[in-house]
Amino acid sequence: MRVLVVAVPAPGHTNPLIPLVEALIRQGDDVVVASGADPGPAMTGLGARYQPAGHTEQEWFRALVGRTRGNPGDGLAPGRINHYFAPRLFGEIAAPDMVDDVISIGRQLQPDVVLGETYAFASPVAAAFLGVPFAHHLIGPMLPEDVIELVNDAVTPLWRSLGLDSPRHAGLYSGVTIRITPPSLEARSTPAGEGVFMRPAPMPLRRPKPSAPPTVYLTMGTFFGGNTRVFRAVLDGLAGEAVQVVATVGSSQDPAALEPVPANTRVERFIPQADLLPDCSVVVHHGGAGTMYGSLAHGLPQVVIPQGADNFINGELVRQAGLGTSIGPDELSAERVRQEVMGLLADREAAHAGRRLADEIAAMPSAADVAAQLRDRFGRGAARR
Repeated sequence: MRVLVVAVPAPGHTNPLIPLVEALIRQGDDVVVASGADPGPAMTGLGARYQPAGHTEQEWFRALVGRTRGNPGDGLAPGRINHYFAPRLFGEIAAPDMVDDVISIGRQLQPDVVLGETYAFASPVAAAFLGVPFAHHLIGPMLPEDVIELVNDAVTPLWRSLGLDSPRHAGLYSGVTIRITPPSLEARSTPAGEGVFMRPAPMPLRRPKPSAPPTVYLTMGTFFGGNTRVFRAVLDGLAGEAVQVVATVGSSQDPAALEPVPANTRVERFIPQADLLPDCSVVVHHGGAGTMYGSLAHGLPQVVIPQGADNFINGELVRQAGLGTSIGPDELSAERVRQEVMGLLADREAAHAGRRLADEIAAMPSAADVAAQLRDRFGRGAARR
């Protein structure tokens, strides 16, 4: 089977695709990744091929800056971030920038299916233009319906320019949607097409064995690792507590920027989460989907300190599920962090909720299961049947 994968060129968009891409390659499929920047060895090292499609996210943002007098999104309420950036940055700027390259790559590859992540709005229109089935790979919870309506308005001229009928739901739900949020966290059904579930994170490498004193893992992900204000609030809030804090700032950041470091804190650039999470009792993070799902797979309560994008949606999911709390930008203080973390360490209900979610995730179909479903449905042997 030939698979054309389309993704926004940023780790938060490409990393969630890695398990399925790896599974497709392992079953012998030919996978080409079209993105505005090389996704790097994490994906291409598996055997996928990279083809450039459009420009980088930074260049798209500069184009958006050119449309505004001030800084795009400045002054937005947290709940309106996706309402602003999804249609403007990814719908009006990124999709037209990527689509011609994606179509050209598709003509050369002749894929059996186009697999696109949620914000790669060029992928469903390219699939429709090429006459190829489309599979939508969610990289988090589904976007709210009102956000999708705004995106649909933004991309409709692009569809019409290619002689295609105006889409519904920006074309995202025109085929199969691969859902990675456990059903108990997201009860909504896909608004059209068919939904299939896939485990959002690998199974833990080993059984949980929380350390004593408890380990609190702190990360702001790859994009917000330089936000020393957030790190400082967490480190100061936990400095006098009977916990050990492990903080990672990202490979491009300097741990020395957080000095002085409390005696109960260790700061590193990077530690594989799969190695660290089994030892942890609480995770403090920005609300990125990768960290959220990885922590859920290990049954860990979480304190979310959202920074942007889908962070606020994910933080609210964690809060509603009784798995932890979300601290908004205007609420952040060392004392608030101390209260929330120490409260979770003593909260048996949050611990029980975490274990239930971990069991639910473990029971979800694996990436290999979903890869086999895609091949059975879209592979060339399936077409002959």
